[in-house]
Amino acid sequence: MRVGVLLMSLILSISHKKVTRISTMSRHRYLHFDVFPRRPLAGNQLTVFPHASDLDADLMQRVALEMAFPETTFVLPRQDPTIGSTFALAREGFIGPDRDEVVFQLGVGPTPVSLEWAGDALAFAWMRQPLPEFGQVVETPTAVGATLGLDPVQLRADLPLQVVSCGVPVLFVPLVTRAAVDAVQFSVAPIQPVFEQYGLNVLPAFVFSLEPGQDDATVYSRMFAPAFGIPEDPATGGASGPLGAYLLRHGAVSATVARQMVSL
Repeated sequence: MRVGVLLMSLILSISHKKVTRISTMSRHRYLHFDVFPRRPLAGNQLTVFPHASDLDADLMQRVALEMAFPETTFVLPRQDPTIGSTFALAREGFIGPDRDEVVFQLGVGPTPVSLEWAGDALAFAWMRQPLPEFGQVVETPTAVGATLGLDPVQLRADLPLQVVSCGVPVLFVPLVTRAAVDAVQFSVAPIQPVFEQYGLNVLPAFVFSLEPGQDDATVYSRMFAPAFGIPEDPATGGASGPLGAYLLRHGAVSATVARQMVSL
């Protein structure tokens, strides 16, 4: 039986729950976060196990598969992921208002996170990602568009299809309209030959449009990573960093906008 108390803030919805049984010998408490939403229950589902030092890698993987969320993290003494886990650690009392920065040891290397507090509560967290690496430019946009169910006119001709990484390589696909972003149909089988043509594994694909809307968003986007077991990621911090670098490099936004931009 799970008992939850739902807490809301501007950027997170949090519920406390308990795993019924991870093994016959142990129970592990976890936090369920709704990360990056502009409204409750519309963001990226994240599970954080704040006390996971007794779990081995195989069991962590099986628990993550059972949770079936885009992201499940396990906090170890020297290893934890970023924004959502930062709020989890603050809520659990591992970090407090006496700290203005915490450094996570991630697979991509040390990742500093700057902290902003409102009294004793963490109000905002800024993740400093590794410097971007600009990779392969895909010179066959029509072929990529076809695999996504799009007509060639729906792809922007003034911006390249390019792989950019701030730790995780992502293929950025610029589209003309928000309606084109909504129309994308992504699956691995059709696009795999395109990646293979350039000697690439199937990468996450980030489709986006700079078309203005009724909201104040700079970028309207969707993120697909089925090769990672994520059919569609509601929000992604890992792709937002390289997105800002991509847009700045190709003159699509100013440096000021790139610094302030949050992509959902």
